[in-house]
Amino acid sequence: MSKEQIKLRSMILTALFAAIIGIMAQLTIPLPLVPITGQTLAIGLAATILGSKYGTLSVLLYLVIGSAGVPVFAEFSAGVSKLIGPTGGFLVGFLPATFIMGIYLEKFGFTFKHALIANIMGMFITLFFGTMWLKISADLSWVAAFASGFTPFLLVGIIKAGLASWIGILIRKRLIQAKLLFTAKTDMQRSL
Repeated sequence: MSKEQIKLRSMILTALFAAIIGIMAQLTIPLPLVPITGQTLAIGLAATILGSKYGTLSVLLYLVIGSAGVPVFAEFSAGVSKLIGPTGGFLVGFLPATFIMGIYLEKFGFTFKHALIANIMGMFITLFFGTMWLKISADLSWVAAFASGFTPFLLVGIIKAGLASWIGILIRKRLIQAKLLFTAKTDMQRSL
């Protein structure tokens, strides 16, 4: 398989994960300021399956599509106003979270244990960005910002981190076996 074919498959997976994030964002449990959504589960899957480069690109594509007006953000919302509104910090926080999760997994290995550590790190990164921006954009006190943007998401975030780790590692292995996902290791083996 040529480098161009590998790159095309990687870009197709990137676009697919941008769509998956948009679909999972519609699974919501409404809360007063920030809803609980399936987005973070999909973000964890993207990082766990695709790694840092293509996982982050899938999140970037998702954010660009949503900012351009396609209703892929939670509750079928869209627009740049979502990035600067109260939930914007969570959305923007997905980028560094995905990148750091992918880097961690590429360094320490795509195992359930490391995926769980990476996904929990990603949860805290997203919550940090979200809470900081929520405090600023909604003009909340630190206590109110943590009560609205951090504390309600800890338990459900840990559950989603576990699911993303387990499902992500399983799917990643299957995609590699089916030669639909290529890694530096499989590329090197292929060239020998």
